[in-house]
Amino acid sequence: MKFTLSWLKDHLDTTASVDEITYALTDLGLEVEGVEDRGAKLADFTLGYVKSAEKHPDADRLRVCQVETDEGVQQIICGAPNAREGITVVVAKPGVYVPGIDTTIGVGKIRGIESFGMMASERELELSEEHDGIIELPSGNVGDRFIDWLAENDPAKVDPVIEIAITPNRPDALGVRGIARDLAARGLGTLIKRDTPAIEGKFPCPVTVSIDEDTLDQCPVFYGRVIRGVKNGPSPEWLQDALRAIGLRPISFLVDVTNFFTYDRNRPLHVFDADKIAGNTLRVHRAKGGETLLGLDDKEYTFAEGMTLISDAEKIESIGGVMGGAETGCSMDTVNVFVEAAYFDPVRTAYTGRALKINSDARYRFERGIDPEWTPNGVEHATRMILDIAGGEASEMVVAGKIPDFSRAYKLDAARVQSLVGMTISEADQRKTLTALGFRLEGNMAHVPSWRPDVQGEADLVEEVARIASLTKLEGRPLPRLTTGIPKPILSPMQRREAAARRACAALGYNECVSYSFIDQPSAALFGGGTDETRLENPISNDMSHMRPALLPALLQAAARNQARGFPDMALFEVGPVFTGGEPGEQHMQVSGVLIGRTGPKDVHGASRPVDLFDVKADVEAVLSAIGAPAKVQINRNGAEWWHPGRHGQICLGPKKVLGVFGEIHPRVLAALDVKGPAMGFTIWPAEVPMPRKSGATRPALKTSALQAVERDFAFVVDADIDAMTLVNAAMGADKALIDDVRVFDEFIGGALGEGKKSLALTVRMQPVEQTLKDADIEAVGAKVVEKVTKATGGVLRG
Repeated sequence: MKFTLSWLKDHLDTTASVDEITYALTDLGLEVEGVEDRGAKLADFTLGYVKSAEKHPDADRLRVCQVETDEGVQQIICGAPNAREGITVVVAKPGVYVPGIDTTIGVGKIRGIESFGMMASERELELSEEHDGIIELPSGNVGDRFIDWLAENDPAKVDPVIEIAITPNRPDALGVRGIARDLAARGLGTLIKRDTPAIEGKFPCPVTVSIDEDTLDQCPVFYGRVIRGVKNGPSPEWLQDALRAIGLRPISFLVDVTNFFTYDRNRPLHVFDADKIAGNTLRVHRAKGGETLLGLDDKEYTFAEGMTLISDAEKIESIGGVMGGAETGCSMDTVNVFVEAAYFDPVRTAYTGRALKINSDARYRFERGIDPEWTPNGVEHATRMILDIAGGEASEMVVAGKIPDFSRAYKLDAARVQSLVGMTISEADQRKTLTALGFRLEGNMAHVPSWRPDVQGEADLVEEVARIASLTKLEGRPLPRLTTGIPKPILSPMQRREAAARRACAALGYNECVSYSFIDQPSAALFGGGTDETRLENPISNDMSHMRPALLPALLQAAARNQARGFPDMALFEVGPVFTGGEPGEQHMQVSGVLIGRTGPKDVHGASRPVDLFDVKADVEAVLSAIGAPAKVQINRNGAEWWHPGRHGQICLGPKKVLGVFGEIHPRVLAALDVKGPAMGFTIWPAEVPMPRKSGATRPALKTSALQAVERDFAFVVDADIDAMTLVNAAMGADKALIDDVRVFDEFIGGALGEGKKSLALTVRMQPVEQTLKDADIEAVGAKVVEKVTKATGGVLRG
């Protein structure tokens, strides 16, 4: 939230300095993020007097001026149409930086004649957009600093700009009026009364308004009136200065009015061109889904079902609480306007703005909560300003719905300040503070003002009193223990699962990394990210421009740095969030690790070897077991493109339930990240692991069988591209109750099998539970195994 000192003084009668104001704001909980001294960039400009102005001998539009300065008379060439003898001007001498043209003035020749400086226009000094001529001052002494002249004659142009951080619970401070109210309550001045009397309508409003019955919860009230015969154009200089100082570009008076009250009173407004409202009717309703609108930002938006819209008799005109439409926006030709003020539900507005990815000033304020009771006053104030500056006559006010009733009151217990925050404040001072903040006191009940949605209990009254008295006086005091015994665990099951994953990885010999959640766009793109949805608006550096889509990029980058420093063998892991988008719900936790190099240092016995796929498979199975994953899982392929296509596997509980993935990182990815491969890696999604059906500290009883297990071997001839896991899964499904385990023990390729064929040998272990198996039982299970494998693979039993 930005505002100038003069804007603040429109609401606060004060003699406090900027330092006193900024200290008080931070102490009140409105932390000051910065103060911009707008006069600092003008410190080197001085006043001069044009003694003569002769036509340039080689240019009709240039004047050779003799300008008296604090360093004597200087010759300056000027092309401004108003450059003439006898005027006081603003001079930039050689060596002075001119912000409006981003240039440092030097001594130069223009058409063969030397020029020792320049005479500045308002745009060149970033005071306004005026650039048709140089600045002419009505008075001033030669050599005086221009900022000193401005401070005395036009202080608004060099007012310091104060920027404060607004927490979500203080929407009232999104208006200059609310900030002034806090400072007045602290004692830094007196709040100025800025009410306007109700404006009597000269004629019935020709535009009717309505709210659909099913939309009253999203927009309970809608006010408006027509003003006809207005003359739109540039805003007055004071309004342009105020908006420009806080970073807003003046557009036209009718548009600037709405921007002014958005910041002045935290009251977003909208002004329609009344002549463009079809049927002279406006209706607030829910979107059916699929409708479109060209917004004021010239972007087309498509609406989902349930969004709040404002339509005329033919088309959609505005997105309620978020943005108006371009078609009925005001232009310089507008002569009749409809001024609208409504109250929109904060939650619905937040959902709509988030879904449409619109970050407007209106949405920012509506979703935090505006003052519903000031809705009709917003129309009155805007109407008064339009009538005073743009002329015209106003209609009667029209209204649909009614102002929602958020009235509430809480008991004021003066002793609670002492017990809660350790401050001794008299009851009289407490009542005085709350009254200054707008609370209405009746006996020991404090009625909350409509602009303070954050006050929701008696403790909040104490906070207000303590905040105004000074938060620096708060004293921390230990509270007595209120309970005995062992406290209830506070970690969630997912937090315990993450801790178990960390312990398991560390026990396996991995070193934990903690990396930034931001990575560079090329690295993010390698792992399916790097899109605009995850791009940061204000990254801390160029190589941290996007939210990370996976943990592997940062781990591989860390591995590359270690390899560059002579450490070829490493095992790294990280547990942290990754992001598929920038909205809530588009992030999840991952556990990832990389394994690079050899299993140990080289030795004479050759016990050391390069790490391979089965090393990382064993590790990922151990971590999954530690966080409670089922023992029986399937391993499939079809992993993401950053895995080696033939050397990876997805650990699944079905075709769609993927718990994790392991394998060799694709050489293309390693080359892009400058990692000397091969490199093995794994990723686990802890949230995908099913939670146990029963919670308890004890383990279930061990179930064993006293009956003899039986193993039978089978060899199948299948196509060379058939995965061994396909055979294992098929064999396991032959008899789920009796078959305990299936494993591959041999592979043979070539020979008499022919081209494109291979032989895979399986051991099937059958574990009886109720009775010893007979030959007939074993043969029956064997036949089922052959049938299942043949059906799944098209292979045949090898003779």
